[in-house]
Amino acid sequence: MSTKTAGKLRVALGTDHGGFPLKADLLPWLQAKCDVLDVGAFAYDSKDDYPDFAGAVARAVATGKAERGIIICGSGVGACIVANKFPGVRGGLCHDTYSAHQGVEHDDMNLICLGARIIGIEIAKEIVMAFLQARFSGEERYRRRLEKLRAIEQGALNRSP
Repeated sequence: MSTKTAGKLRVALGTDHGGFPLKADLLPWLQAKCDVLDVGAFAYDSKDDYPDFAGAVARAVATGKAERGIIICGSGVGACIVANKFPGVRGGLCHDTYSAHQGVEHDDMNLICLGARIIGIEIAKEIVMAFLQARFSGEERYRRRLEKLRAIEQGALNRSP
């Protein structure tokens, strides 16, 4: 399955109530740059739960329906925990541009979590752009570390480094 539409990167985007206002501001800007798979929330609901939306974004990345994922919640912490439960998803909490690009370049990060109660729209745009423009460097040491991560993910927890 191709995750690109007309040459545009396919990005899954989701939020709970804590990130809903930031998502509403970010979505039109992001749609001008990417093919966005919006998994909700589509309306503000103070009683919704972040695992539902974080799981939907992570699932889209894990299954190849999207190349990258962006989850927005209040702090980004809970969403990041959920995202990293999905095999093949490497999510990071990013509130600065360095982490956003370095996480991709060194760790092959494919999903970011943003805290809407931590950052505003302009910083969010800069972080998302740094994340989307970054590419995994492929250097030997980073490939080696990624293989160790994959081994852990596949259940090799008792093997010494």
